[in-house]
Amino acid sequence: MRQPPDMNGAEILARALADEGVEVIFGIPGGVTLPIMKAFEDAPFRFILTRHEQGAAHMAEGYARATGRVGVCLATSGPGATNLITGIADAFMDSTPIVAITGQVATEKIGNDAFQEVDTIGLTATITKHNYLLRNANDIPRIVKEAFYLARTGRPGPVLLDIPVDISRMTGHYRPGPAPRIRGYNPTLDGHPQQIRKAAELLAEAARPVLLAGQGIHISGASEELRELVEKTRIPVATTLLGLGAFPENHPLALKMAGMHGTTYANYALHHADVLLGVGTRFDDRVASRPGEFAPRAKIIHIDIDPTSIGKSVRADVPIVGDAKRILKDLVKAVRPPRIGPWLKQIEEWKAQHPLPTGIPSPKDRRDFRNLLAPRQPWYMNGLPTREIKPQQVIRILDELTRGEAIITADVGQHQMFAAQHLTHLRPRSFISSGGLGTMGFGFPAALGAKIGCPDRQVISISGDGSFQMNLQELAVAALNRIAVKIVLMNNGNLGMVRQWQETVIPGARYMGVILCGSPDFVKLAEAYGLLGLRAVRNEEVRPVLERLLQHPGPALADIQLVMEENCYPMVPVGKNLDEAIVRDPEPPGES
Repeated sequence: MRQPPDMNGAEILARALADEGVEVIFGIPGGVTLPIMKAFEDAPFRFILTRHEQGAAHMAEGYARATGRVGVCLATSGPGATNLITGIADAFMDSTPIVAITGQVATEKIGNDAFQEVDTIGLTATITKHNYLLRNANDIPRIVKEAFYLARTGRPGPVLLDIPVDISRMTGHYRPGPAPRIRGYNPTLDGHPQQIRKAAELLAEAARPVLLAGQGIHISGASEELRELVEKTRIPVATTLLGLGAFPENHPLALKMAGMHGTTYANYALHHADVLLGVGTRFDDRVASRPGEFAPRAKIIHIDIDPTSIGKSVRADVPIVGDAKRILKDLVKAVRPPRIGPWLKQIEEWKAQHPLPTGIPSPKDRRDFRNLLAPRQPWYMNGLPTREIKPQQVIRILDELTRGEAIITADVGQHQMFAAQHLTHLRPRSFISSGGLGTMGFGFPAALGAKIGCPDRQVISISGDGSFQMNLQELAVAALNRIAVKIVLMNNGNLGMVRQWQETVIPGARYMGVILCGSPDFVKLAEAYGLLGLRAVRNEEVRPVLERLLQHPGPALADIQLVMEENCYPMVPVGKNLDEAIVRDPEPPGES
């Protein structure tokens, strides 16, 4: 049998990536990645030059989250690698399958403080599923295959390949290896039959059951199985932030999002349940702020492919390790419908009593914004205009125009929570946001990655003026590559979530370090990069501006000038139970 001709390590890498079905790589090259870039010249995948490595990592995340495939990003050594770290950490927290490739100084220089050298392996050890420092060009095909296998299987996550420049130049052979068999790594897929029977019995005997769906439903492709279970049992469904879209919110049994800014009725259902089935969720502190008192009356069934997530935050009375799709399919067969008529009636009453705030102005909902400023705040606060557009209304109009069909990415902050609350999430993998790490600057580059992965779908980036300015340089990528992402900039002139916490969580606190005066004219900025720029200042301008934004064939930005003082409710304060939410602003002094 003839051996493939000699290739260098970089050429072997390009061949191995192509064999994994890679379509696009996001990144920025440098000196030690020059051989790799040369090898990429004739590769069958695209290379998208980003303007910052963090943007490259988030684009890879957006691509992965929207498509279910592994995203790939690349950076050079030293600062290139360190700039990737935030995106790698974000992917690790949110179980996003990406492979990050970093160049490294030559092998003999490692550990000698060479130019642009950092210990990339050490820096990323705790935020990757695994990382590799390559030592031989002949190992590249095996390691690439392992990296993609690790990234996408079990609980997905990031894997890093650190490639010294001499290994990129080393001559070797391309020998595609067999399917990976990694010692000690064998994810459990099928749930234990006895545990599934226990879960089925608990659900059948429950009087107040509720289901909490997390991102594991998206990852395993289990939305249909989830719906079958709900249709058979009539058990109501709440979702986590990253689980939004796992169950269609126009269904009468949908409770929408639970947790810190979840609906009151979803939180009440979790708090008063007697049986709680959690699927593909970590029960993190945004849902279970007081783990010891979370769902205090409930027997908890926890399904997750990651055994370390079960029982980590809250107790699990019936733990089931395995793939959500397979387990739910078995559970549908085993379960008998419970008799829960009174429970469903109670939930309908909660829905009627506790709707989400609509943002309609009232005489008492405006605080004196300037009186809450800390001393010595800049003089330019005195001339701020009064704004009238409410964020809830913007999101609801956008929801009417998109009808649940668009992929929505969100940055982190109030706009993220308003989008989670007021959009009608109907489809899996259609709401993409940073959950565990809470990364400002995630949403816009993630939208670019999502659009490249799903070119036939409308992709909208909802961002705040604080988050957007952390990675706005990627406007150049949108313009140059004609990536038709639409940006809805929720511009309230401040870091809204931090400001809200200063106002509501810390007694007597004043606004300090949260006012974003000095921001650019975002319309002119968009136009400077070659995008269409639009602006809405009055209520009646919102709908026509959003309509024009969505109809534009290329990338475009709409600067929506929001009221500065609007807060996002409901809000469960840190350390409180789900039934202790703040639902409105406090009354102004002297008023009842």
